[in-house]
This record gives sequence, C-alpha cells and structure tokens, in this order.
Amino acid sequence: MEKPEAAAPKANLNDYLAAERTLLAWIRTGLAMMGFGFVVARFGLFLQELHVVQNSGATQQYGPSLWFGTALIGVGVLVNFVAGLRHLHLIRQLDRGETPHSHATAQAVTVAFLLAALGLAMAIYLISVHGTAQTSSETKKEVSMSLPSNSGIVQIPGRYTVDETVQKLKEILQAKAVTLFAVVDHSGEAAKAGMKMPNTKLMIFGNPKAGTPAMLAAPSLAIDLPLKILIAEDADGKVWISYNSVQYLAERHGVAAELMKNLAVIEALANAAAS
Repeated sequence: MEKPEAAAPKANLNDYLAAERTLLAWIRTGLAMMGFGFVVARFGLFLQELHVVQNSGATQQYGPSLWFGTALIGVGVLVNFVAGLRHLHLIRQLDRGETPHSHATAQAVTVAFLLAALGLAMAIYLISVHGTAQTSSETKKEVSMSLPSNSGIVQIPGRYTVDETVQKLKEILQAKAVTLFAVVDHSGEAAKAGMKMPNTKLMIFGNPKAGTPAMLAAPSLAIDLPLKILIAEDADGKVWISYNSVQYLAERHGVAAELMKNLAVIEALANAAAS
C-alpha cells in the first residue's frame, strides 16, 4: 500500500508577520515620497508668488519644481505597486512551503539611487534659482540707485549716518547765516503710518536775498525754491546726499545764469556735509 505524499510544510506565523511588516515599511516609504513630491511641486508656485510680492512685476515661471515633484509622486506610486506585487508573490511562496528568495535589497538599492539622483537634480535647481534671484535683486538695487542723466539731480556719497549728516549741515547753515526752514523726516512719518522706510530726511533752506531776484525773473522757480538737500540711506545702509543741479534749474525755468550764481552755494554745502 502506497504511503500518501507528504504535504509541503507551510511557513510559520512569524514569516507571515515579517512579510507584512516589510510591506507596511514599503507603503510608508511610498507615501512619504508622494507627500514630499507634492511639496516639491507646490514649491514652484510658492517661489512664483514670492517673486510677484517682492518685485510687483511680471511673474517668473519655476516649472522644473513641478516636474521634480511629479517624478517623486510617480516613484512613490511605483514603489507601493511593486511592494504589493512582491508581497502577494511572497505569500504564495510561503503558502506552498517554498523558500522565498528576497529581492528587497535590490528594490531598496534601486529606490535609494533614484532618490539620490532626484535630490542632486533638485539641489542644482535650487542653487540656480538662488543665483537668479540674487542677480535679479542686485540688478534691481543698481537700477533703483541710478538716476537718469537728464534728471538734473546730483547725487554724492556721504561719509556719515543720515542723522550725523543732518546735524553737520545744520551747523554749516548756521555758520553761514542761511535760514533752515524745515527738516522733513520722511522715514519718521512712514513709521507713524505703520510702514518701514530707510532713514530719509529732506532739509529745506535758503536766503531770500539769493532766491528772490531769480524768482522775480522766473516766478515758476518758486516751485523748486527754497533749496533742498535730500539725505537718505539706501537698502545697503549707504548714505547718499542729493540735490537739484543749479544749471538744471536755470534751464528748466529759463533763468539767466547770472541770477543763479547765488544759488550755486548748494553744491558747496552738499560737499561740505559729505566730507
């Protein structure tokens, strides 16, 4: 009488639980990659909105972040799909009592290399975005500090702070018996309105004996008189002293150069305040 063929021994419970833990670990990995991919995809939109807020101009597209994020989401989906297939295959092997050959190491190494490649590409992209933003910011600063050649405004660098320069110019005006009509604190008024502005002060001064003959010849000159000197700090903390060129005022209002000689003192005053 023939003996019944012995059934293949099934795996024990620990093997099934280990397989399930492995599946759950891969699911967590896939979900983390999909979530991170979504963040990366939205990062481009964040940069675009930030660019609009800072520059109030045309939007700049940050398309690569969308592709990086989509790639990460796709890899996460693929990881979960492959993990599910491998788990089903492993369970069948355990049910048949076969000795499974794990390919988890190869799968993990593949995912690791793929993530390393994506991470390197993202790092290069972020460096390029930072470089572009910095160049744009520097260009914007240079443009904001430069004045058109026909503006009639003379701008010279100062050696002292805004407040120190204002005080120095006050002393110079007092010594020369020039009347100081007002000091307009633009930055202080901005602070009262809840706005932030670099230290900016406008000094208004003059001498009726110097300005009146010129205004009698050209009444429109009263728009630009008394004389004014602007002392302002730029975004980098550098102080600039600015004033209207006397030659420009003469040409603007059609005043003879002889009548503007007494107003040319503004150049000497600005240079003295800057030195």
